[in-house]
Amino acid sequence: MSADKIKNARDFIECVPQVLALKMELVEIADGAAVIRMPYDPQIVGDPETGVIHGGAVSTLMDTCCGTAVIAHPDNPGGTATISLRIDYLRAAAPGQAVTARAECYHLTRSVAFVRGTAHDEETGCPVATATGTFTVETKA
Repeated sequence: MSADKIKNARDFIECVPQVLALKMELVEIADGAAVIRMPYDPQIVGDPETGVIHGGAVSTLMDTCCGTAVIAHPDNPGGTATISLRIDYLRAAAPGQAVTARAECYHLTRSVAFVRGTAHDEETGCPVATATGTFTVETKA
């Protein structure tokens, strides 16, 4: 993977205020794939009684990771934007645990990228959520 691709992916993550507020970190990047970790934070809890992370934070994690995978695809010349994203929540993340998303851009056309991903907590390794989506492919001017 080129240094430019890695820089573009890092820039993508570091320029979105919501991503910064959720303290997400790029763990791994490869051609068409990304891994992003979101640490547990009491400020993003959706249910104070259980301590479970709000689904919106998990959505942001999945969307960001899928978009990063598109940016990392060797045939994508630039940026991306979400066209559609379906997230299936399988279970609540374990309270107190970070959530890590992994995404793969498995097909790219001239204008659309197709991505799938999963999110896991640290405790069980079982999926918390899965995602499938389509994203724009930036064309060269």
